[in-house]
Amino acid sequence: MRLFLLPLLFIPLLAACGEQGPVASTPRAPSRPAAHSSVPVAPRRQPVPAPVVHAAPGLEGVIGARAGELARLFGPPRLDVQEGDARKLQFVGPACVLDVYLYPQGTGAEVRATYVDARRSTDARDVDRAACVAALRRR
Repeated sequence: MRLFLLPLLFIPLLAACGEQGPVASTPRAPSRPAAHSSVPVAPRRQPVPAPVVHAAPGLEGVIGARAGELARLFGPPRLDVQEGDARKLQFVGPACVLDVYLYPQGTGAEVRATYVDARRSTDARDVDRAACVAALRRR
């Protein structure tokens, strides 16, 4: 008899899995049929803004330079990282590490140095950018 009553215990669980009543539907606004065109429309491209050039005394010959010019000035870069249309070159000497960031000056233009960052080789503390450029030029 107990085996007969055991399945009756599962009836409430099965009932909970059933339909839960009417679901309220949200009214939708009538939609207009899409206009079909045989000519595909290309997405609009936003014009590339010109990068901000951070020129400062002592950075002459670096800001505005191309990658090849920088390699002739400081030697081969330790790092050469391409990211999208931008590029980062890293030059290292005993006194400092110089990161040079190159960006295109317009759509389709060649990348040129627009910003430099300098830090000490020993503890990565910021140093004067012009002094680092001068130290790396002397090598």
